[in-house]
Amino acid sequence: MKFRPRNFVDLLFFHVEQLRYVVIELKTTKFDPRDAGQLGFYVALVEDRLRRPQHQPTVGMLLVADKNESVVRYALAGTTQPIAVSRYDLSPAEQAALPAEDALTRAVALELDDHTPQSPPPHRKQSSRGGSGV
Repeated sequence: MKFRPRNFVDLLFFHVEQLRYVVIELKTTKFDPRDAGQLGFYVALVEDRLRRPQHQPTVGMLLVADKNESVVRYALAGTTQPIAVSRYDLSPAEQAALPAEDALTRAVALELDDHTPQSPPPHRKQSSRGGSGV
């Protein structure tokens, strides 16, 4: 059976001093226990597919817009994987420096359009009788 994931890790780093992979999931919403399950899946996948015997265990980090400490504690209570959940904060100055969501969406769409391979023109079939076809 061939495994083909439908979802992708947001960020995957390799810490060269600690010799370990670091899986980072970014959420723009409040922490949901399902997020911990998704991150746990990615950590297990990296452990199975990428980690070598000389590497330290993979670490998972979930960065969320907001969290309830009790919900996080219960969501992670049954896991043995090294997973952390943290809120990300931006100062007002950092927030003001960011482009508006619609401007960022347009910029990404334009960049993707610039790098999308163009289809080659249809190949014309040559006559089986030879000749120039004129």
